Amino acid sequence: MGDISEDIKSTFANDKVKALLNVMYTANWIQNKQQTFFKPYMISSQQYNILRILRGAGEAISVHTIKDRMLEKSPNVTRLMDKLCYKILITRVACASDRRVVHIKITKDGLQLLTEIDAAKRKDLLSNLTLKEAGTLSDLLDKIR
Repeated sequence: MGDISEDIKSTFANDKVKALLNVMYTANWIQNKQQTFFKPYMISSQQYNILRILRGAGEAISVHTIKDRMLEKSPNVTRLMDKLCYKILITRVACASDRRVVHIKITKDGLQLLTEIDAAKRKDLLSNLTLKEAGTLSDLLDKIR
């Protein structure tokens, strides 16, 4: 089992500083694992998040709605969607009631990609935790925010 003190060869002023740095360090570790997992599918974890949001919506939704639902808030959502459009994983749909609004819909190719990803053997990044410990961790992270 890892210890941040050992991993980064550092000591900390107190346990709150250690905990904060550990959350940041662990978030980066998870992000790196995610990038490695999604690389063969030629998408980023943020693009995956957009595809999941669209699949869950079941219909075309606004860019604003997608931004609100994203796990990782990103100022470059339009660029992420441009790349997904280029790969024909999503499509833009004009809003019938307001020409200024654009809706986004997942394509059959996008759904197929999600099916492939769902079927892939993904490493359980929380395998060292019991379900109860995972619940406690989630509660503590909610408490921070």
